[in-house]
Amino acid sequence: MSVTDRPAPDARIHDVVVIGSGPAGLTAALYTARAALEPLLIEGVVDGGPTGGQLTLTTDVENFPGFPEGIMGPELIMNMRAQAERFGTQFVTEDVTAVDVSGPLKTLTTASGLTISTRSLIIATGAKPRRLDVPGETELWGSGVSACATCDGFFFKDKHVVIVGGGDSAMEEAIFLTKFASKVSVIHRRGELRASKIMQDRAFKNDKIEFVWNAEVAEVHGADGAVSSLLLRDTVSGETRDFACEGLFLAIGHIPNTWLFDGVLDRDDEGYLLVEQPSTATNVPGVFACGDVMDQVYRQAITAAGTGCRAAIDAERFLAEHTDARPEDPR
Repeated sequence: MSVTDRPAPDARIHDVVVIGSGPAGLTAALYTARAALEPLLIEGVVDGGPTGGQLTLTTDVENFPGFPEGIMGPELIMNMRAQAERFGTQFVTEDVTAVDVSGPLKTLTTASGLTISTRSLIIATGAKPRRLDVPGETELWGSGVSACATCDGFFFKDKHVVIVGGGDSAMEEAIFLTKFASKVSVIHRRGELRASKIMQDRAFKNDKIEFVWNAEVAEVHGADGAVSSLLLRDTVSGETRDFACEGLFLAIGHIPNTWLFDGVLDRDDEGYLLVEQPSTATNVPGVFACGDVMDQVYRQAITAAGTGCRAAIDAERFLAEHTDARPEDPR
């Protein structure tokens, strides 16, 4: 049966359904498609995030293996999607509004009223960086405003950049940015850091890092499509001042897209889905999680793709072990 001859997505029982269309979800779809499981991938907007995940908001990607000259983020996603489709992945562009994973068949409901049943479910809904929600931030996102120093630090050679945050991640990224930037200003809304002592000591000892205490970003200003300055507000006096810089990095945390699974799947204190390491299995049999929705440490396209591969193999093995218990497909 060809892809075009398949029954409508809500008229059959699927072996595998993947929610999420970033590197994790597309890799999971590719691997399950190559295993002849005919996956269905739901690529709707998830909790305000774009179809295709965070890479669709990224310009040059120079650290994904196989592209020595780099590749644009949206192009990389389209290539991955085309590859998954080539091997038989079926796509539905819908928002998932509800899930029921209480029985052997997992049931998903979409915004248009589709009811989709599957024997296994791979969750790759990702996470989104916390934003400041100030004027200019959205307009300059990807043009000097970033939430990933590892991804974008290279583009700020010999420039003065700002990083917002006071935790370990902020210190780690500030130190990383000193490899490229001429100066890194850490802006923190309090008078002391939340980071561990060892990370504070490393940052304080770095000659390229300066600290701006009791300050918050009120506006992001740009010129010629790039960041040119910030409007800083003193959190004690309320006074504002212009602060010249050439880049803004946010290190104030991420929000995993897990609201669909409230009270259903186990999560950690930050809301990330918990899996039975080294597998990608959640606490519900037949439900697997991959990518940034379960990884708050690395958050890279290549690591997301790797966990997508793991989830696909885990789902394939789960289905093989439960072949005799499969509900009948009405096809």
